[in-house]
Amino acid sequence: MVARRQVADAFVSTGADAAAELALADAADLPVGQRLRQRRHGLALAVALGDLAGELPLERVTALLSDFADAAIDDAVAAAIAERVPGAKPCGFAVIAMGKLGSRELNYSSDVDLLLLFDPATLPRRAREDAGEAAVRIGRRMIELLQKRTEDGYVERVDLRLRPSPEVTPIALPVDAAISHYESSALPWERAAFIRARAAAGDIALGQRFLDSIDTFVWRRSLDFGVIEEVRQISARIRDHFAQGAEIGPGFDLKRGRGGIREVEFFVQIQQMIHGGRDPSLRSAATLDAIEALRGAGHLDERTAAALASAYRLLRTIEHRVQMVDDAQTHVLPAKAAELDNVAQLHGVADGNALIAELRPHVDEAGRVFDSLSPAERTVLSNDPDILKEDLARLGFADSEAAARHVAHWRSGKARSLRSPAARQAFEAMLPTLLPAIAAGATPDHALNRLSDIVERLSSGVNFFRLLEARPQLAELLATVLAHAPALADQLGRRPELFEGLFDASSFAMPPPAVDVAQALAGAMQGHPYDVALDRTRRLVNERRFALGVQLIDRRRDPLEVTEGYARVAEGALVALGGAAVREFEAAHGRFQDSELVVLGLGRLGGHSLTHASDLDLIYLHNVRGDGVSDGRKPLGPNDYFNRLASRVTAALSVPTASGPLYEVDTRLRPGGAKGMLVVSLDAFEQYQRTEAWTWEHMALCRARPVFGSPQVREKVAAMIESILRMPRDPAKVIVDAVKMRADMERHKPARSALDVKLGPGGLVDLEFAIHVLQLTTGVGLDTRLEFALEALAGEDLVPANIADALKLLSRMLVMMRLVAPANVKPTPETWQLVAEACGAATWNELLAEHDAARQSIATLWNRIKEGSR
Repeated sequence: MVARRQVADAFVSTGADAAAELALADAADLPVGQRLRQRRHGLALAVALGDLAGELPLERVTALLSDFADAAIDDAVAAAIAERVPGAKPCGFAVIAMGKLGSRELNYSSDVDLLLLFDPATLPRRAREDAGEAAVRIGRRMIELLQKRTEDGYVERVDLRLRPSPEVTPIALPVDAAISHYESSALPWERAAFIRARAAAGDIALGQRFLDSIDTFVWRRSLDFGVIEEVRQISARIRDHFAQGAEIGPGFDLKRGRGGIREVEFFVQIQQMIHGGRDPSLRSAATLDAIEALRGAGHLDERTAAALASAYRLLRTIEHRVQMVDDAQTHVLPAKAAELDNVAQLHGVADGNALIAELRPHVDEAGRVFDSLSPAERTVLSNDPDILKEDLARLGFADSEAAARHVAHWRSGKARSLRSPAARQAFEAMLPTLLPAIAAGATPDHALNRLSDIVERLSSGVNFFRLLEARPQLAELLATVLAHAPALADQLGRRPELFEGLFDASSFAMPPPAVDVAQALAGAMQGHPYDVALDRTRRLVNERRFALGVQLIDRRRDPLEVTEGYARVAEGALVALGGAAVREFEAAHGRFQDSELVVLGLGRLGGHSLTHASDLDLIYLHNVRGDGVSDGRKPLGPNDYFNRLASRVTAALSVPTASGPLYEVDTRLRPGGAKGMLVVSLDAFEQYQRTEAWTWEHMALCRARPVFGSPQVREKVAAMIESILRMPRDPAKVIVDAVKMRADMERHKPARSALDVKLGPGGLVDLEFAIHVLQLTTGVGLDTRLEFALEALAGEDLVPANIADALKLLSRMLVMMRLVAPANVKPTPETWQLVAEACGAATWNELLAEHDAARQSIATLWNRIKEGSR
């Protein structure tokens, strides 16, 4: 045996790590129980010396203690199995570490919180022995080896109470039964417990399979403020129960007191539960790592993160000082002055008063931060009809009687979303937050009507209502959406979880370039079956599109930026979903060597400028030459192969799933239109465009660009398109054809109103026709972005220099009006004012004047071009 003196000498001569290494190599020839006990004592001495000397930071102290516990538990499992089945490998029995061991934050006298699982199919057991009984015996023997006290002490204290229903369940659970429990009937607090869970010993692969299986239980994209409130209430009950040591001073409970270790951990875990379902980088088990991750992602400000980290380090360090005295399993500062002075001097300060003075500001700040989780006192709306009207009047409703009718209808319980007690409770708690925001808005009656529509359509609104109660700023945002954006309100009525995406500030960032959007979506799909992958992508894309619409209504971003954001998201979705469809299709039908599907984006997608309601104009091409069949187990010829593949891509983009629809896809711009083949070869496409295409098809090609395919093929196709657009043409014929087509379009699709900035005279379609005629007849400005095309044309004096301003103004109006005035909705004066301000005008009348001038300038340009046909 290595004497404790040798550990101390090793520390003095070579440092704490060398002393720890010496302690962990001790007693190799002794039985497992005795060996682990002696190593534990040696390690505790080495770590304590390094800790007190300031050589080992807190993270290193807890890591050394935790790593030893992992190894000790693993040895105990192996020994327990070997005793029962000599020579058997330690498989089929997994130990999940939870609590401080799970996060590798073990202290000197921590219990180890464990969950024991077994696989009946692989667990070593004696002949005719029941797997469950064998697992329990292995578990009991493991516990005995770890915590039985002998003359050498103990190894670890084991706590198994975090398993489901510990009062009635065996100490070791079948893994599939455990998975079923957490997927279907787990209690909310168990989510928080599993934030710090990891497979620590025994059959690690089995343990990891269990954790992977319950990942969606722990980390939910859908916010659940009910769970968050339950965790907060647990801490409040702990405060009440340990009230005697709740306030800083002698006898203070470092773990359970106000501002103590538990409150820091709970606060951090609540933030992780809120944000970690959407951001895997926030799922760190260790508290200090989680604080830093939350700070880095912008969910904790610098001051709060620093305060929590400082408090946690100091509290854990003082906790260690307390436990160093007699290996005490305590978290409480001594109440007696002499004993408190002793702990203080271990920490390097003069006495207990100095220690309390050092702790107090950190504890007070940690307590203040945790208290911020508690909701402020809310107004309770009366059930008495007359008093309710008075309540609503105080909240700001001018017509409190109409508002009271809405509230009375909601309280009747007829809406499906308000039938459960939990839903009604959440709804009542939310109303005093949301109703003042609606009352303060432009059109309270409109907003209440749209809120009623949402409440009626919701299948379950508990989380939605709790979110609004917990985040008043989101209630204000919802009030704005309800007042001004029926298109967004309609979406919320079908999918209220869209609003959860606004919880993170990152939702209001501009989407990254399409290639990055595609990469992020592909990552979200990875490892999931095809149908699940499609559903996940729809959810993410629809959240992005919804957030862009909210940015418009909330005046956070120039509408022109938002149109590009819509296009980036759409192109990224096409690339990601197209790639998934191709892989799924190739699994059955194989590939054509050196050949692929290519997709052209046209119209607004080609021009990088979509609105909330835009379709995707696509043309599908392939580059197979010759005949033959694909090389898969279900081979197909080129035409069948690529037509079926393109149909699969279209379906991936357009068919609704549980997460709703995505995009309408329009493929009528292909050769032959709706009657032509869905996919043609590049060679056939080029020949058609050069010899048979109508003028309008070349005009459409002016906004065509490859959006899907390998870089080499896309580059080749882009060059081919430019070559086609630069073909010699008869300018007079181009103008005649364009004028005829515009007249036909006007007959078949007339403007809906005088404010139809797209189809009306001098609108965006007239401008697009003018630009495309000039592009085809001069070869100038061959760019799919209309603003760049106009810049080049103006440089050659082919269009007025200020015509680009008309494009920008009408484009801003179009994207705004797609949200505020869909179909036959007639916006209120307040909404028109919002549109005016979003478009850069001070008033609606000022915007109308600018609108009239812009359309007049476009009409003048288009009339000038039309005159060339006469």
